[in-house]
Amino acid sequence: MMGMKAIEAARVFVEETGISDSLSAEDFLVERESMLQSLFPTSELMPGASRLIEHLHAKGVPICLATGSHRRHFELKTQRHGELFKLMHHIVLGDDPEVKKGKPAPDVFLAAARRFEGGPIDSEKILVFEDAPAGARAAKNAGMSVVMVPDPRLDSSHHAIADQVLSSLMDFNPSEWGLPAFENA
Repeated sequence: MMGMKAIEAARVFVEETGISDSLSAEDFLVERESMLQSLFPTSELMPGASRLIEHLHAKGVPICLATGSHRRHFELKTQRHGELFKLMHHIVLGDDPEVKKGKPAPDVFLAAARRFEGGPIDSEKILVFEDAPAGARAAKNAGMSVVMVPDPRLDSSHHAIADQVLSSLMDFNPSEWGLPAFENA
């Protein structure tokens, strides 16, 4: 369900858990919202995320964020990390008008590729970092390369779609992808 639009994920959840007879997907989202309002502001960055973003920004590598999260949730999740997200060239959210379908559809990544300065950027030249199987599939459906940094509890059968799987962003070696090496590497 990770990476899907909220209503799509909620439908999967209520069906797979067998609670669809007592709780609709829409009602589930209403009940879930209060929990998210308290949990999202405490969101931490993945280890290595700030190092990677700051490095790419300093080296002039165009970077953006393409997420299935809607604006209200994105703002809650990122409120403690505003300075880091200012380093992005642009951000495309799941409720953007150009994003008709959620991941695994490629919409969010294709919209992001079109918005770079002097864009659109050729999909084959884009490297996507993903934690979710639906997101990795969306990037591949857009013709992009994928480095997956999945939750360790994710079944490894979901790793096959990625071009590279890492246990942490701390393990990422930019030079393996033709990007400038870390200074302290």
